[in-house]
Amino acid sequence: MSAEEEVLRIQKKLNKMSSGDGTGQEQALELLKILQKLPVDLELLTKTRIGMTVNALRKSSTDEEVISLSKTLIKNWKKFLSGSNKEKDSTSSSSSKKKDDKSEKNKDDGDQKKDKDNADGSDVKMKEEKPHKDNQRKQSTFPAPTTTDAVRLKCRELLAAALRVDGNTIEGCATPEELAEELEEAIYAEFKNTDNRYKNRVRSRVANLRDIKNPNLRTNFIAGAITPARLAVMTAEEMASDEIKQLREQFKKEAINDAQLATVQGTKTDLLKCGKCKKRNCTYNQVQTRSADEPMTTFVLCNECGNRWKFC
Repeated sequence: MSAEEEVLRIQKKLNKMSSGDGTGQEQALELLKILQKLPVDLELLTKTRIGMTVNALRKSSTDEEVISLSKTLIKNWKKFLSGSNKEKDSTSSSSSKKKDDKSEKNKDDGDQKKDKDNADGSDVKMKEEKPHKDNQRKQSTFPAPTTTDAVRLKCRELLAAALRVDGNTIEGCATPEELAEELEEAIYAEFKNTDNRYKNRVRSRVANLRDIKNPNLRTNFIAGAITPARLAVMTAEEMASDEIKQLREQFKKEAINDAQLATVQGTKTDLLKCGKCKKRNCTYNQVQTRSADEPMTTFVLCNECGNRWKFC
């Protein structure tokens, strides 16, 4: 992640803390310490306006450490602006010296031109300050996203929608949009691109999070019991619902105790019900049809009517 992206990510979180009820000061202190280590220069300050965000946090915070570190950062960043102003003053002094060297005969013409230049300069300054204020207001209301990649933004939308599938939220927890952004970043960090592996990983998270039969995965993720980094690498078996996990465990126990597992006939079970005849007299075989990190596919045969189906 580049320095600009990291600054924007921190800025987004600090904006919420400075406009909230004063909570999260410990996290704010950690974010400021990270910000202190980043290579912030004049261009980055002008582009992100992070200085205004830190100053707003300083005013709203009640934590002495947060206030002190905020003042230190602002003081250090002001040096960039001072250096820029010195360059401007040097240029202005050089220009004035050249004008003083002009002959007395052209003094009036030179004064008139100087007045005109000053007037034009004021107009330019006013035009520059207006968009500056607009950008400032827009930045405080709509923090810039950490990426502009269309594929990544679409994946974040899908993940956020999956987290809102039942309409329930947990008070005090992060929003679906924030969780979706962190999860997508964790997935992207593993592949470093948006190829098919990245897309398949996102699809599997979306499918499991929106599964109405598997609310525990969604609730644990929203509540923080499962971190974005952990969910980004979980296998299909780890994300499965408790019901599926119990059924798979039962299959394993039957497979261990049944010598027919290695034969063509398969293993008999009464745990599965045929969709046609509705009877529980079936035989199944488990075969690894996909990659090693995916669960085995179970092929089922009804011993009553001969119906066959696949159980994943």
